[in-house]
Order: sequence, then C-alpha cells, then structure tokens
Amino acid sequence: MKGKAIIFSAPSGAGKTTIVQRLLTEIPELKFSISATTRSQRANEIPGKDYYFLDLEDFQTKAKSGAFLEWEEVYENTFYGTLKSEVDRIWSNGDHVIFDVDVKGGIRLKDAIGEEALSIFIKVPSVEILKDRLTKRNTEDAASLKKRVAKATQEMSEESNFDEVIVNEDLDVAIENAHRLIREFIDS
Repeated sequence: MKGKAIIFSAPSGAGKTTIVQRLLTEIPELKFSISATTRSQRANEIPGKDYYFLDLEDFQTKAKSGAFLEWEEVYENTFYGTLKSEVDRIWSNGDHVIFDVDVKGGIRLKDAIGEEALSIFIKVPSVEILKDRLTKRNTEDAASLKKRVAKATQEMSEESNFDEVIVNEDLDVAIENAHRLIREFIDS
C-alpha cells in the first residue's frame, strides 16, 4: 500500500525539526524519513536515526545511480537527499512518511510525489527572530551564522510554492495547526 507524504520545509532555525519530532509522538501512523547528508555529524546526532552520514564520494555515486528521490547541494560540498529506499520502506509498512527537509528539497519532493504529498512551509515572524534562534542554538560560528541568515532570507520568498504556511511564533500553536492539517490530509 502506498501511503501519503507530509513534507516540512523551512529556513534553518524556524523550528521545523522540533515540530516534526512532536508530531511523530502525536500521530502514530507517521514515520520519519531519514535524510542522507555529507555534512559532519553534530554531537547530539545518531547515524541512521537523525541522518545517514555519507562521504562525498558515496553520496555522488548514489546520486548518479538514481538512488535519491531528490537531492541538493545546500551549501558548498554539503549535500542532502532523500533516498527512494527510505520512502519505500515506510510505505511498505503501511505508514505515512513525514519529511524534514530544506526548502528546495521540499519543492522537489512535492513535485516528485504529487497529490499524495502535503507540503508545509514553517515560517518565522522575522529574520531577526530567526537570527536570535540560530544564535541561541550554539551550533554556528559567526561566518556560518551569516551564511544561514542570508540563505534563510532567500528561502522565505519560496513559501508560495507550498500547500500550507504555518507561522511559528508560538510553538504549541504551530504544532496544533500542523497536527490539524495533517489529520485532515491523511483522513481525506
């Protein structure tokens, strides 16, 4: 049985990962699609749970062989992608897949999956709030922070390419809105 797909995209620091993690605890038939990446593993991340961490050569080999549903060079020599096998695994178990992907990846996934996908853009009230959230995360140096804020500003202009937009000003309200949209989509 082919399930449905829920795609969450947002600029880095908008809260999409937090929202997705909460939804996974609230909606049991949703299963997380683990993305592949060439970026370095962060201290709190577990390979095979948070990401499939691949070296650049392995990622490029998989991309050339068509193993990805979508992939993108998000930053120079830093690739992210969705393995077809990951989506097939979830659907074959009769579940619905939920994605936590960058903005371009979200648009490509929606194009690839079509009507069986609901794409949701998580928006922050302002770039200043986004910068503050990224700073408090303590995962970025000054150069990386500047690069992420510049990229986020561009990504905010892509919200019209998504089925739904949720402003994450209050996390609980954003999660409640996402939960409602997903339930309506899955149950339709």
